[in-house]
Amino acid sequence: MVTATDIGAAALADAAHPLTGGPGDYDALMNLVGDARFVLIGEATHGTHEFYEERARITQRLIREKGFTAVAVEADWPDAYRVNRYVRGEGGDQDANAALSGFERFPAWMWRNTDVTAFVDWLRAHNEGLRAGPKVGFYGLDLYSLFTSVREVLNYLDKVDPTAAAEARRRYACFDHYEEDSQHYGYATGVGLSESCQQGVLTQLQELQQRAFDYMQSDGASSEDAFFYAQQNARLVKNAEEYYRTMFRGRISSWNLRDSHMAETLDALTRHLSRDGEPAKIVVWEHNSHIGDARATDVGNLGEWNVGELARKAYPGQTCLIGFSTYDGHVTAASAWDGEAERKRVRPALHGSYEELLHHVGLPRFWLNLRDDTPVRRIMMERRLERAIGVLYLPRTERQSHYFNAQMAQQFDAVIHIDRTEALVPLDATSGWHSGEPPETYPEGI
Repeated sequence: MVTATDIGAAALADAAHPLTGGPGDYDALMNLVGDARFVLIGEATHGTHEFYEERARITQRLIREKGFTAVAVEADWPDAYRVNRYVRGEGGDQDANAALSGFERFPAWMWRNTDVTAFVDWLRAHNEGLRAGPKVGFYGLDLYSLFTSVREVLNYLDKVDPTAAAEARRRYACFDHYEEDSQHYGYATGVGLSESCQQGVLTQLQELQQRAFDYMQSDGASSEDAFFYAQQNARLVKNAEEYYRTMFRGRISSWNLRDSHMAETLDALTRHLSRDGEPAKIVVWEHNSHIGDARATDVGNLGEWNVGELARKAYPGQTCLIGFSTYDGHVTAASAWDGEAERKRVRPALHGSYEELLHHVGLPRFWLNLRDDTPVRRIMMERRLERAIGVLYLPRTERQSHYFNAQMAQQFDAVIHIDRTEALVPLDATSGWHSGEPPETYPEGI
């Protein structure tokens, strides 16, 4: 019996762009990108080798062929900025592994893995080979690094204004008795057990911004970049303080604060990198849930927004949003927050999901144009289940933990489907990752 899924999959197969690993795989995607200044490339999991690999291939073409000069990722600002220094031939790190060593906080494997190492090496080599024009940078958009960013603001002020550094230490001392436990601070202030540090971190950011001209005049040749780095750290401290203070009030408010911070950082980076009337062009690497337009999903209907939605609103006609999908395979993920990275089997996608529909296309790897008004777009506008695996993968509660309803053609301008995928390899893989997880029948059967 021929089903509606079979009919839809056949239509998608006719329009699919197969991925063979050849140089022309993404020619049509480059045409779809056109003159967009912001290309946001997602991932359906935080631990899939093929997503990182293909994202890097697309990004390399955007850099070489379309003049993109920055990669902004779902990572903390100070840790990513260390990588930025390395790829630009600055700083003291001798190799990509060392440059990525700042990523110590869970989940370190998101950035400390073999695929990111290879891409960072490529960026370094690309920049070394440039004869003219700006070097390509690597930047973080996230806000979890509250205490690291405090230290970076103080380090900067110690160099340019020791008196202001002493005052900043007084303001930031508000955090001292939380022993660098951001969630402890959030709980204590959120339920009224302690006074918040809100006013102090806001005042510190304002004073730093007011002294911008003086600091950049006195800090040498790289003063503009150094001030921008410090200012972003001070802004991160202000936003992270609010994020942790509100995180116990509910998912929607904390999610919106986090994605607003990432969009705000992207805007600031855009202004900083735009030169001589030439607007910056930036690639963004984040999870599908951050770069796919939230208005196309259940959570958007509940009031959540995300970077993809905010970018489309801020830069109409200048964005291209690219999602990823897989049917089954393996993924690197944990079973609990702060748990070890494990190599876990990804279950075949649920019936009625986009992943199942794309599986029935019958191609191992392909991508679809979802923007143009074609039968493909109409099929992919049907509301279906869609899977999202973050840093945790909980297969026993998969429907509740990892699926939501969406209209994929409204979420993304294009989607890349890789039917069977493999787990990325952490640089610091534990014995638990190498041994994998036990069969799902354990201990009930064999």
